[in-house]
Amino acid sequence: MNILLTGSDGFVGSHLFHHLKEEHNVIGFDIKNGQDILQSKFPDDIDLVIHLAGLSGVRDSLDKPTDYWKTNVIGTQRLFEHYRDTRIIYASSSTAHEPWKNPYAMSKYSMEQLDHNNAVGLRFTTVYGPGARKNMLIPKILRNDIEYININHIRDFIHVNDIVSAVQVMMNNTFRGVIDVGTGVSNKLVDIVDYFKIDYKSVIGDETERQDNTADTSILNKFGWRAKINLYGYIEENRNVN
Repeated sequence: MNILLTGSDGFVGSHLFHHLKEEHNVIGFDIKNGQDILQSKFPDDIDLVIHLAGLSGVRDSLDKPTDYWKTNVIGTQRLFEHYRDTRIIYASSSTAHEPWKNPYAMSKYSMEQLDHNNAVGLRFTTVYGPGARKNMLIPKILRNDIEYININHIRDFIHVNDIVSAVQVMMNNTFRGVIDVGTGVSNKLVDIVDYFKIDYKSVIGDETERQDNTADTSILNKFGWRAKINLYGYIEENRNVN
């Protein structure tokens, strides 16, 4: 199968590329290689598009709302129009459940409203694992570098390998629409840092972020998918390594 993978050099994209290349012809497409979804020519003869390219992060979106709209929405629309008759699996976000909170969430929600007759949007929760951005919570815990914790926040942390397996499940069915992709497990941030005896400053998260992003995994579960990697076990195994 010829697969176009946008965002192929990113955190999730690089893991997915590594797993898929053993069985498929995966064509990478990434801004780091000068390939821009707003301007670059898309390849032809593609059997499946996995679209991960885009801008992420709630806080950055507050400062650059126009950039987020152009890249995430207009860029995705251009991709959808080019591959009108091709199956597309694209990365949305759990933030899209509350699109009014920030420009990133609105851009992801708006992507889901674009017209395409054979697309499925995956609302990822909080992804961790090798290669994650250093400013994310789990890498900070591994480095014992916690400045503060939003004590009112609950997060569903999913390992990048479980994201990869979820994408592979969606490659093998014809579901259309939008689904949550997470473990379905709620984790209070304070419980995690307390468990690992990490000192922190208590902060109340502001209204621009969701308080609880726990996924509803019922649709994925019907396809036989279950998350396999335990968050606490991962931290215990990797904390002294980083």
